[in-house]
Parts: sequence; structure tokens; C-alpha cells
Amino acid sequence: MGEMVRRAEYRAGGAGDPAELRQYCPDLRCRLHLIRPLGFDISDRAVKRAGLDYWHLVHVADYEDLDALFAQHPEAKDDLWLATTKAPRDYTQARFSPDCWLFFGKETAGLPEAFRLAHYDRCLRLPMREEARSLNLSNSVAILTYEALRQNGFPGLCGTGEMKNL
Repeated sequence: MGEMVRRAEYRAGGAGDPAELRQYCPDLRCRLHLIRPLGFDISDRAVKRAGLDYWHLVHVADYEDLDALFAQHPEAKDDLWLATTKAPRDYTQARFSPDCWLFFGKETAGLPEAFRLAHYDRCLRLPMREEARSLNLSNSVAILTYEALRQNGFPGLCGTGEMKNL
């Protein structure tokens, strides 16, 4: 079985964007699309130095900007969802397709306003206290990705653990 959800990180990186974000991809059969500039190095040397022994399982592509991503993947505009604290509705109102694209912004800045406004009806937020700033990006990625997979029956993922049929 191929990939399911495609995850795009806009200008990812920095102290608030740890490697576990990219670890979700091989675990969940998701493809990772990175939009530059990045706050981390994805060269083979840097990946080996960081001890990311699962990196060979990550299907990663990187792009100079959002326009470059959409030029290579025009289908993404037809089935995308944007994670933002500024969204008018929460993620439980979304109906994710098996081939959807989830867009996440840099933890400290989010997605560009023009991009959010162009896709206003596709913006989602995770409910939280009004006075809070935002959830950790890694947690947001996990919540939305698992919800998209849940809505589609967790295709290609193990449905039971070793305790089945005890």
C-alpha cells in the first residue's frame, strides 16, 4: 500500500520543531513535503549525525516555495487542509479524503496570511483555551494526521497489537 496523507511543512525548523515531526511519516505511511527555507539540514551527513536511523523510511521532497509545490502537485489545491490557530472552525468538522494534503506552518509564525485567506474554508484549528497561544507543532501534526487516518479506516496500518485474542 502506498502513502496516505501528504504532509507539508511550511518553513519548518528551529528549536520548536524537533525531529519527531518527521518520525510520524514512516510510522503512518505519510509523505513529507518541506517548503523552504528550512531551519534544519536534511543532507545525508546531517541526518546521520543527528542519529535519525529511520530517515531512509521517510519519503521527503522539498520545494523553494508554495508555488513550486503547487506547480509539481496541482492536485494539492483541490484537497488541502491548513492547520492554524486563526481558523473559523475546528478539525472535527473536516472530512478528510485518503489523498488529502495537511499543511502546517512554522511553530513560531504559522502559515502565511495570504495562503490562509485563499483557502479560508479549508482552515482548521485544534480547540484550546482562548488565552493560550498554540499547541506544540508536533502534537498538532499527530492529532490532525491521526484524525485523517481514522476517518479513512487507518489504511495499511496495523489494527491490532500482540494482545489480540487473549
